[in-house]
Amino acid sequence: MELWHELLHTSAFSHFCILAFTVFMICVYLMHRKRQDFSNIPPGPKPWPLVGNFIGFLVPNFIWNRFVGRSTMSPQVFLTEQAKVYGNIYSIWAGSRLVVVLNGYDVVRDALSNRADVFSDRPDVPTISILTKRKGIVFAPYGPVWRRQRKFCHTTLRSFGMGKLSLETCILQGMAVVKSELLLLSREYKGDLGVDLTPLITNAVSNVISYMAFGQHFHHADREFSTLLELMAHGLEIVLTRSALLINVFPALYYLPFGVFRELRRVERDITTFLKQMIARHRETVDPANPRDLIDMYLLEMDAQQAAGEVDSSFSEDYLFYIVGDLFIAGTDTTTNTVLWMLLYMAVYPHIQAKVQEEIDTVVGPDRVPSLTDKGSLPFTEATILEVQRMTVVVPLAIPHMASETTEFRGYTIPKGTMIFPNLWSVHRDSTVWEEPDVFNPSRFLDDQKKLLRNECFMPFGIGRRICMGEQLAKMELFLMFTSLMQDFHFRLPEGRPPPKMHGRFGLTLAPCPYTVTVRPRRGEHQTNH
Repeated sequence: MELWHELLHTSAFSHFCILAFTVFMICVYLMHRKRQDFSNIPPGPKPWPLVGNFIGFLVPNFIWNRFVGRSTMSPQVFLTEQAKVYGNIYSIWAGSRLVVVLNGYDVVRDALSNRADVFSDRPDVPTISILTKRKGIVFAPYGPVWRRQRKFCHTTLRSFGMGKLSLETCILQGMAVVKSELLLLSREYKGDLGVDLTPLITNAVSNVISYMAFGQHFHHADREFSTLLELMAHGLEIVLTRSALLINVFPALYYLPFGVFRELRRVERDITTFLKQMIARHRETVDPANPRDLIDMYLLEMDAQQAAGEVDSSFSEDYLFYIVGDLFIAGTDTTTNTVLWMLLYMAVYPHIQAKVQEEIDTVVGPDRVPSLTDKGSLPFTEATILEVQRMTVVVPLAIPHMASETTEFRGYTIPKGTMIFPNLWSVHRDSTVWEEPDVFNPSRFLDDQKKLLRNECFMPFGIGRRICMGEQLAKMELFLMFTSLMQDFHFRLPEGRPPPKMHGRFGLTLAPCPYTVTVRPRRGEHQTNH
């Protein structure tokens, strides 16, 4: 007792008590402030302690849809339906992290356009951050570095033809290869057996990106290039497995020496080797007077900064590597899946395909390939492309955004760091702005004079400061690839087989469920190769 009495009067113990009390009060304050921050958040389903409700709310639907291939409600549809219960702005919880889902045109536009200063950031998602180091364009955080990199890349890509007629030849060159291969397949299968179009379309789209980034085309049989595409596709598949998704909860799992974790690291290593070797070859052969592509321009920008003594530390070969990776993954997957959706819809709706082909025959004829200059004269064809994009939305939940500061939005408090899901699917199925939104009807994009009608509620490339940088390139590719294939081939579903499910496979993009089509030339081979 005497020892304890003496201890109570020591200076050290007094300091300890003061420190403990201070820590306790700070914890109480932080907990109180946290409750205040979350006291006015949007409504939503009640979360479980620690784990939240994201897993129970969305992931089972996603896993069933992705890996079993059967689902009555895809994730984007499920999230849209929940707006009927909780309103167009509602909350779900991924563990202890708040996620706010935005639904409908008015809400999404208000957040991403009118409040772009707050809602343009990107969240730190462990799976993505480990692979991208939060660099590049697509997943990098919003700020001065991102703005400089995006501006440079956008300007450079435009100088190499993005959005200009000069790139048309490159796109049509890839389509000539696709059409030749389809002719061979139609002869081999006599037009009766189904053809998987995915490899041919993927290669054609990837080669456009390759031309702008690497300054070269790859033959569809080139083993090195094919390996890169296979690695990227395999990497996306792994990232979306149930095991890999656990990395977002326990990041240390990424380093486990077995299973999908080891496989993911192998894929990352092989992709890194390919792209860095390409950058190294450019460094050895770059000609300042004749830059060939984006990589050359980026390296020359680094050299110019160094010569001027005004080096921007964000411009580096390391950052360039992630930009090129973004271009390939984002530029290939989205456009490829959109083209595949368009051809599937034409096979499912042959009367629409016939109207598109009639218009192309009238305007373009059989003796020349369609050109971008024909767009204004092919309103129904263009309307069909837009309607497929509206119906499918290949990035239905956009790339997640994040609130960069605590803000008031439409009567709710959105705390700093909140992950934002702009549900673009809900925008394109919003019955307040689209008549019969679940019906495939290209004519909705035409006015009374059958001229193309623009609709501000149409946003397949996103909206605001994070709108897709490659929007103009994608529009060029979609138009030229679609019209070129419609001009020369009929696409039909194989007889005697059940039609493919139209809900798609949810992942980083919304891909069609695997399908095959019969391909029959519309004219003689000598015309198909014009």
